[in-house]
Amino acid sequence: MGDSQSWAAVPAAAERARSVLAASWSCAVTADGGREEFVGAHTVDEDGRVILHVPDDSALLTAAICAPRGEPSAVLEFADVAPVPVRTRIRARLWLAGWFTPEDGHLAFHATHVVLREPAGAVVVALDEFAAAAPDPLATAEAHLLTHLADAHPDAVERLTRLVRPDSLHGAVRVQPLAVDRHGLTLRVERARAHGDVRLAFHAPADDVGQLTERMHVLLTQAAAAACPRALQRQRTDGDG
Repeated sequence: MGDSQSWAAVPAAAERARSVLAASWSCAVTADGGREEFVGAHTVDEDGRVILHVPDDSALLTAAICAPRGEPSAVLEFADVAPVPVRTRIRARLWLAGWFTPEDGHLAFHATHVVLREPAGAVVVALDEFAAAAPDPLATAEAHLLTHLADAHPDAVERLTRLVRPDSLHGAVRVQPLAVDRHGLTLRVERARAHGDVRLAFHAPADDVGQLTERMHVLLTQAAAAACPRALQRQRTDGDG
């Protein structure tokens, strides 16, 4: 269960679903009683429609041609995996139920049901909201941004913990960046046998990497003026972090 820090200004479910779709490199397709994994084989239209590129001899292509039109016959699953190694790396799962139709040698997926599951629970995303939503502007850059922060600037991550309530850091053995979106940065606080997440909200949304850099500088400036959490002070004294 995540810690309760500041959960103001979080992406809506439709935006999160579109972000998962935009950043995912692979998907699993369950159809006609079978399940296939596809890597680097799909693209996404502006309205969220998935186009799957499969070989001409694919059993999925044959099943799509023979399936009754308009009847849900397939489920697509996408996993949102944290780019930085942490416990429980699956941050969310997205399921699209619907059917395929052949289109220009590929398969176009027509969704009839969209479900997003995150640690807080699952939510059904309305189709019109899903189609109208845009992915987070940082979604496709997030993996690089977070791995760079974790690998090249661990001192900045530690400094940011000064903005976290001391009770959320109780028993912490490691803190890593878990996610970032236009509204804020989420940190994963790992303990000996558990973990929790805390969110640091930006003072204003970041619509590109340049704005994100400015938002991060603001957080770091705020952190520099804050006291170091006692929990982390004890870690350094004991030699644990």
